[in-house]
Amino acid sequence: MQLTLWTYEGPPHIGAMRVATAMTGLHYVLHAPQGDTYADLLFTMIERRDARPPVTYTTFRAQDLGRDTAELFKTSVAAAYARFQPQAMIVGASCTAELIQDDPGGLAKALDLPIPVIPLELPAYQKKENWGASETFYRLVRALAGAPGPRPAREPGRRPLCNILGPTALGFRHRDDLIEIRRLLDTLGVDVNVVAPLGASPADLGRLKEADFNVVLYPETARSAAEYLKKSFGQPFTREVPLGVGATRRFVAEVADLAGLDPAPLLDGPGSRLPWYSRSVDSTYLTGKRVFVFGDATHAIGIARMAARELGFTVVGLGTYSREFAREVRAEAAEHGVEALVTDDYLDVEAAIRAAAPELVLGTQMERHVAKRLGIPCAVISAPIHVQDFPARYAPQLGFEGANVLFDTLVHPLMMGLEEHLLGMFREDPEFHDGVGPSHLGGNALAVSTPEASEAADPAPPAAILLDEDVVITAASWAPEAEKELKKIPFFVRGKARSNTEKFARERRLPLITLETLYDAKAHYGR
Repeated sequence: MQLTLWTYEGPPHIGAMRVATAMTGLHYVLHAPQGDTYADLLFTMIERRDARPPVTYTTFRAQDLGRDTAELFKTSVAAAYARFQPQAMIVGASCTAELIQDDPGGLAKALDLPIPVIPLELPAYQKKENWGASETFYRLVRALAGAPGPRPAREPGRRPLCNILGPTALGFRHRDDLIEIRRLLDTLGVDVNVVAPLGASPADLGRLKEADFNVVLYPETARSAAEYLKKSFGQPFTREVPLGVGATRRFVAEVADLAGLDPAPLLDGPGSRLPWYSRSVDSTYLTGKRVFVFGDATHAIGIARMAARELGFTVVGLGTYSREFAREVRAEAAEHGVEALVTDDYLDVEAAIRAAAPELVLGTQMERHVAKRLGIPCAVISAPIHVQDFPARYAPQLGFEGANVLFDTLVHPLMMGLEEHLLGMFREDPEFHDGVGPSHLGGNALAVSTPEASEAADPAPPAAILLDEDVVITAASWAPEAEKELKKIPFFVRGKARSNTEKFARERRLPLITLETLYDAKAHYGR
């Protein structure tokens, strides 16, 4: 096990908690030591839910290890049933409790409760959170959906019926995505039978087989359950995730095909505002911008396609921490001419971002911190996320409105960077700089000393440059006129220009970086 400051996914029992918290009438009894109850904060503090998760912890302590922890678990299960009266229960162990091997499933079965009790076997030292959510949802569907068999025929005149699978508690924009997808389906002429796990009860899972097909919004959570429903009840399911305008149009066409409907009325509608802007003259500023994308597989693949095909960006890095979907991410990376990065170590991701030197990073909250240190604009497009990524406003990522939200998310960091660059350029103008008073007051100049003026007066001190893991040397000094010219470069590529120039000077053993050195380095790396 690797000790790390940050992690992209928690242990698998956190995934199980996301499913249990999303549902109603379901209770989760978790065999866990005192201290593992920290997971409650993920939902109440980060997602800002108004109720604690439906989870009972055994919370055994160190002194309990010499006694009968199995009996403690059985007592906790019986007490949870008596108190909450759920329709069904799931039982399992946290990563720490897994080591004492108390067999929660067998112990709960011995109680012979009058409700379904589904045991979870979540190997905490081999699997992680998204797999835990997927496995939990699959086990619930398998236990509660009913005996496999043919689906009842659709009644004459009834609109096509689908299930929406995948949204969970603590999901990135799942609440708003669900609203948008429901709206699309209704406009197309499709009714929704059950949404699960989010908002579903165990009884609702028993009605899943009534639908004609399933809409899979988040494959990391729902693909295994959808495959089981297809095998058991003959229900096909969607493969396209509607991230971006193009993907949404393909999603609509796929749903229409499964439902036997005409997609034209929806596809010919107003749709998203993104394509109009992409064709406008203002969008030329975005063309070719180098972007690095990292996140869960679904969002990384979908947003990389959107960035390249709909905004004209150049994808210079693509990766995921979702190892179960590594094949799909590698295939998508090959489409962009890059090698996929599949890792759950944020330090590997930081090193890859440094090497790619992008102008925009699209990632998780970890990449947000990395990009801030590197001076690169960043937008969060995937879990793991923090409280600011659960906005009170309506902000989906899926569907046509989701494409509008994503357009703002991807474009605004670059446009604000351009604005800051222009302000920086005019700050040194003889008429408009900070030390000059308003033009309508005549020639009344303000005697103001700006930080930029102070920096221009004295050469910048030598900078420390990291060559590799063991060697640190001092770079050449910058002449004042070269430092001043460097500031005219947009801030989101200034770091790359500085590092390239210092590397150029270092390789040629130049003690001072002059204007000529800066221009020579630009020409050298521009070839």
